[in-house]
Amino acid sequence: MRVAVTGASGFVGGAVARALAADGHDVRTFSRRPPHVGTWRAWDLADGALADPPEVDAVVHVGAAVADGGKRAAAARINVDGTRAVRETFRGARMIHVSSASVYDPRVPTVAGREDTPLPGRHLNAYGATKAAAERYLADTDLGPVLVLRPHAVYGPGDTTLLPRVEALVRRGRVPLVGDGSALHSFTHVDTFVAAVRAGLARDVTGVVNVADAEPWPLRRAVLELLGRRGRRGPDGGPLRVVEVPPRLAHGLAAALDGAAACGLPRARLSRYALSHLAVERTLDLTRLRTWLGVDPPPTTLEGAETW
Repeated sequence: MRVAVTGASGFVGGAVARALAADGHDVRTFSRRPPHVGTWRAWDLADGALADPPEVDAVVHVGAAVADGGKRAAAARINVDGTRAVRETFRGARMIHVSSASVYDPRVPTVAGREDTPLPGRHLNAYGATKAAAERYLADTDLGPVLVLRPHAVYGPGDTTLLPRVEALVRRGRVPLVGDGSALHSFTHVDTFVAAVRAGLARDVTGVVNVADAEPWPLRRAVLELLGRRGRRGPDGGPLRVVEVPPRLAHGLAAALDGAAACGLPRARLSRYALSHLAVERTLDLTRLRTWLGVDPPPTTLEGAETW
């Protein structure tokens, strides 16, 4: 197939582009920086639709603004207007749109979240709000078939988002966790996500599909195993020590820091959005992944994290 991949210089987009090229597809990559795979063309999604796009059979739209903070208008230029630009550029082509589990209601736990759950009217940050708005736009626009994939916490070789955030938690051999870290989370290995994209190109499926590894892990287990594999140790050279932060204290501090950021101060790592993904369960129902796309996801694994 002739396949366009946006955001191809990023972690997920690059993995998708390399995999599709290895499969023998004619891959056309689009990003602001050269991804060194496929036939590349520079494209800043904020600039709007391309005037002279190549003919493709499908487009995998990965490009997005993923920062926790920032103004909604700035995020919307990439995540909403940019999605519109991609859909209009490749009219008629099959589209695989990479969304996020952040579209689910951040104010309540996501427990085996289902794709048919109505999206909330409000989110805690611009990322969740604009990813949800992009989904609504695609649902209301008939410019070609669309498959929406919703991964959660994508990790693996080349990760430039989740891994740095986890490693930044460590202070003098101690790791702060909100509560006892027992909240379950669905994680998505990048290979699991690539498998979903491959299946989405091969099958005539439209709609929304969650993507994650087979079974959720407690957050505490995931954080400590990842940091242990990365060589992080406690102050005495032994295992890292967990500092359990009372949830009420964490939420109060996060609200204050969000307020300070809204007044123009630098955004802190701790935010209400971050807490919504750390303090409570975030798990996904994978029935559609298995039945619609035929993907039987493997278990979460951190093997090889030493070299990520």
